[in-house]
Amino acid sequence: MTDRVSKLVERINALEAELEEEFENRRKQFKYSVEQHKIVFGHDIERQHEKLKRRLLPYIIGARPLMFLTAPIIYSVMIPFVLLDVFVTIYQVICFPVYQIGKVQRANYISFDRNQLSYLNGLEKLNCMYCSYGNGLLAYASEVAAQTEKHWCPIKHAKRMEGVHRHYAEFFEFGDAEGYRKKHGQEDHDAGS
Repeated sequence: MTDRVSKLVERINALEAELEEEFENRRKQFKYSVEQHKIVFGHDIERQHEKLKRRLLPYIIGARPLMFLTAPIIYSVMIPFVLLDVFVTIYQVICFPVYQIGKVQRANYISFDRNQLSYLNGLEKLNCMYCSYGNGLLAYASEVAAQTEKHWCPIKHAKRMEGVHRHYAEFFEFGDAEGYRKKHGQEDHDAGS
């Protein structure tokens, strides 16, 4: 990684830390704490949340008809999500130790805490769990894939890519054959053949 790229990565990391600090400041304004994996609000906040809860029956009755038609399609994606979860986890458990790749902690990516919000009705909580699982799972799978790519083929693409993972800046430039071969210790092997 060049000095300029290293400095840019450091700036990005500093901005991410600053952003997380701002999120933490915003969390404090809602006055909750986490005690043994349970979110605890003050009694006054809890009562306020209960008042803002939309009851289930009016929530369902107020839904547009197209929402009922699309719901089965939305929830059918749970099947490939679960399959992806199983296969990515098995893949990591079997392959990562062989190649001495550090394990990606699934729990760092999938969190089910929104169901503890008393201003959500049962269906809203279910929807939040679905989104938490889907987005968390995709982030987990993406990190497993990123670790794999970092180990096997850490080469940037020739064209600009959207949504690159956090390891991408460390990759070799497209076309840097010498740097790639040095890193992977294949110069000597290739010279001997």
